[in-house]
Amino acid sequence: MPPLRDRIGDAPLLANYFLKRFAAEFNRPVRAFTPGALLAIEAHPWRGIVRELENRIKRATIMASSAIIRTEDLELDGAGGDEPKATLDLREARIRAEAQVLRQALSQTGSNVSQAAKLLGISRPTLYDLMRQHGLGVDA
Repeated sequence: MPPLRDRIGDAPLLANYFLKRFAAEFNRPVRAFTPGALLAIEAHPWRGIVRELENRIKRATIMASSAIIRTEDLELDGAGGDEPKATLDLREARIRAEAQVLRQALSQTGSNVSQAAKLLGISRPTLYDLMRQHGLGVDA
């Protein structure tokens, strides 16, 4: 299995899973990440194993002072200084950006498709089509 840093899009999905798990496990009112926190999670050059991300989210969930985890709560070093440069192909960049925005909208709305569609300014059927194109489930 490739390291987490090479699996584009997996870190935010896993982070949301861990957030829900630890919020329930520790009876914490934490429900979501700020958009900046999700970007920091995606940009961070994870060293390889998922356990590093899991531990970071566990700590942030326990220590968060509000219902939303902020970038500061994650205590991540720089925003991916060692991260390899993404390709400059415009089509690929648009696809990556679209998938990222879809994940953020679903995360911010707690995977509520109706609210995410409204947030994105598109219809629910269009959102379902985009989710299918990008391989995103409702728990994205």
